[in-house]
Amino acid sequence: MTKPRVVAEAGVNHNGSLDRALLMIDEAAEAGADTVKFQTFDPTELVSAAARKAEYQEKQTGSGTQREMLEALALDEAAHVELVKRCQERGISFLSTPFDVTSVEELAALGVREYKIASGEITDLPVLRAVARHADSVLLSTGMATIDEISQALEALKEAGLDRECVTLLHCTTEYPAPVEEVNLLAMEEMCSLFCLPVGYSDHTEGIEISIAAAAMGAAVIEKHFTLDRTLPGPDHAASIEPAELRALVRAIGRVSLARGAAAKHPMPSEIHNAPLVRKSIVAARAIEAGETFTEENITAKRPGTGLSPMLWDSVVGLAARRRFEADEAIEL
Repeated sequence: MTKPRVVAEAGVNHNGSLDRALLMIDEAAEAGADTVKFQTFDPTELVSAAARKAEYQEKQTGSGTQREMLEALALDEAAHVELVKRCQERGISFLSTPFDVTSVEELAALGVREYKIASGEITDLPVLRAVARHADSVLLSTGMATIDEISQALEALKEAGLDRECVTLLHCTTEYPAPVEEVNLLAMEEMCSLFCLPVGYSDHTEGIEISIAAAAMGAAVIEKHFTLDRTLPGPDHAASIEPAELRALVRAIGRVSLARGAAAKHPMPSEIHNAPLVRKSIVAARAIEAGETFTEENITAKRPGTGLSPMLWDSVVGLAARRRFEADEAIEL
């Protein structure tokens, strides 16, 4: 099986610092992630002046409005140029989530052709249309969405010019951190069946176990928030993993992907040579004279499995021994 694509979600965990954002690219590349993802937005277009913070945002950043919080976290176009350049230098793909039409156009001007649509934008028709005009491929996050809303978003992207086959759906629970009991990983199977599209998982839980489980279930993409320091101020740090955990996640996903294999049960090369050693053969339970009848009492099954399989037991019982057999000697017919 192909290893899931690992997207290290830097998001706004740079806290508005270009230097920190560049360092996050370096850390994501060192960890072995395939992609590092940021968020691109114009605070004045994204939220109204009076929009209140989400409960988790208020818990992490204190009082104030969403716009005030986002103004401190936004990176300008010049910073995005540097981010794209650093990703190219480090051999890791750049990805960003645009939250408004202006930001879509800004990314397109940088040559970006892949976009992540956030769960909150799945019902934002203007953003969906803008992304479809420029995208070669899209990751569509489905947190908070119903099946009907996912269908409508896919249709909107298609009508705006994006081939449906260019979309990967991301299952997501939009809470920070997400309660494990509300993760519902099996929803990936339903979306895959209903939409016949690749399905991945955007993980907002604490730790890395749930991401590993999603990889084991066949997720095409694993997206995970990461930070340089979970104790930093900001809305998403507390629900993010640090670089060492990101490295552990990448390693675990690689191993799990190898372990998934294919949907076919058969002996593996590494175990075939063990079969004769750990399986059994029909042997004499005691000395058996020539012409004596094989019975339940005078034969038994013991290792190694180089003789008659015990699955032939019923065919052996009742036959006459063609020669003398010593105790533990493999029975021959």
